[in-house]
Amino acid sequence: MPLTAEQQRQLLDRLTRILVSAVEPGWRQLRVDYRAMGRHVETDLVITDQNGTPALAAPPAQVVQLLGALRAGMYERGRGTWFGVVVVVLPSGPPRVEYRVDEEPLWRRQPPPQGYQDELRFFPRPESDIPGWLRRGAGMEDGPESEAGALTRPAVSHGDGQLRLPKVYDGLGGDGRPVVNRPPLDLDEKERVLDYLGAAPVVLAARGYDTDAFDPEREPSVPLTFRTDGTWVWPGAVAYYLREHDVAPDPDLLAHIRDRNYTPQEVGEEARRRAIETVTGQPADSA
Repeated sequence: MPLTAEQQRQLLDRLTRILVSAVEPGWRQLRVDYRAMGRHVETDLVITDQNGTPALAAPPAQVVQLLGALRAGMYERGRGTWFGVVVVVLPSGPPRVEYRVDEEPLWRRQPPPQGYQDELRFFPRPESDIPGWLRRGAGMEDGPESEAGALTRPAVSHGDGQLRLPKVYDGLGGDGRPVVNRPPLDLDEKERVLDYLGAAPVVLAARGYDTDAFDPEREPSVPLTFRTDGTWVWPGAVAYYLREHDVAPDPDLLAHIRDRNYTPQEVGEEARRRAIETVTGQPADSA
């Protein structure tokens, strides 16, 4: 059943109360980034302390459930619903909410084709309102695209202070497992690249570990961290998959490391701040 504007507000108020009660006092800002495609759901919580230092944390399960209910309740027949939302909570005042309606979210792990297909089954929309990226993800043939359908994920600018984010792998197969189209590194270069990746400073970290996409039965062991060398910012999964599964880094990142002769450089505070902005999508010192 569709949610009225008042019901949406009440749901967000409840979400805010749950979120605030779940974190330790002394925070300056709480930011939840929720992304969904069919049954594929990703949720990140960034807690910024009084000094402006952000840290990743696991969001409460109730918060994830409420955002799922909000997404379903905002479905419009013949239009679909949003694919992502960012909720920013400050110590006072109502939460700030920004919905991603047409553009594809920046996934931590690419949804499988089934996720895109489920999206269109759970939240049907006219052909003219299916974005091109959603059509391709679902394995559909190209068709007429509306203005919304022509939208794609915003390009990351490399000349205005933003850093580059690598692809951890090259997509997902029909079984939902990662696809890799990169040649493995020889043992010597593998160690040099691992040393480079591990020498870069951590700019964001969360407690716990993520599931190994190549071996889901293994105990979660993928570091939930982000490091930067001042030009690129990469998740801990890049080094982990290289070490454990011989998955070479994104070809552009690898070329960059080779250009630097596998030698890390000092990373200043400004570069670290920009890395945090690239990952979280918000100014690192925002209030």
